[in-house]
Amino acid sequence: ITDKEPKYGLAVTGRVHPEHIIRKSGARPGDALVLTKPLGTGTITTALKRGTAEAQHVDEAVHSMSRLNNLAASAARRHHAHAMTDITGYSLIGHAHEVAHLSGVDLRFRFDALPWLSGARSYAGQGIFPGGMSRNRDYYGTWTRILAPLGEADADLLFDPQTSGGLLIALPAEAALMLVQELQNADIPAAIIGEVLTPHEEGGRIEVV
Repeated sequence: ITDKEPKYGLAVTGRVHPEHIIRKSGARPGDALVLTKPLGTGTITTALKRGTAEAQHVDEAVHSMSRLNNLAASAARRHHAHAMTDITGYSLIGHAHEVAHLSGVDLRFRFDALPWLSGARSYAGQGIFPGGMSRNRDYYGTWTRILAPLGEADADLLFDPQTSGGLLIALPAEAALMLVQELQNADIPAAIIGEVLTPHEEGGRIEVV
């Protein structure tokens, strides 16, 4: 963390039954990828710090960040998720790389399927990003191929650090459809955003189409 605000850390200790753990390392080729919150908190909160963010955009971002992932996590377990992680400071691409690397697979995202918070793409177009975006891009870009015809702002948004982001869940395609329907019925804006691929070499690569 390289900003000027003071920080303090907390540690939470708990217990979980071994059979109830959903790890990052279980994604399988053919799985669908589900995301449970829209992206863009990094650019919106940076716009807020610079005094250029619209109130409605900030309110939507705060509402998203305030929503817990507990209901989505419980639903993912009921639908037999193979792998799961939360999307936070390392961005969608960074945390997806962790899943891909640990699972020995590649992942493909469809850019047009990615959900964005209102205002996120507008602020990105103005070059408003936290410093962590460029660090994420410089590091995780090594494993990323952007095949879609994206402008620089949209490409950078893939590396936008998130605060209290949603869950990225890998599970069988039919189960993913049922999971998304259940979550949407509970007012959780889940979406299928891609799929798990057979790995090229050792795995860990991310494609954006």
